[in-house]
Amino acid sequence: METSTILIIFVSSLLIGITAYSTYTAFGPGSKLLRDPFEEHED
Repeated sequence: METSTILIIFVSSLLIGITAYSTYTAFGPGSKLLRDPFEEHED
């Protein structure tokens, strides 16, 4: 394979991995422990 193809595959898989981890963190089982700072300071 050419170097550019390997680089594209690496960057794409990294982006997909970060997106999947962020979605899991936001909506997964641990999301109940997250706090909303905007909701805490409402009047």
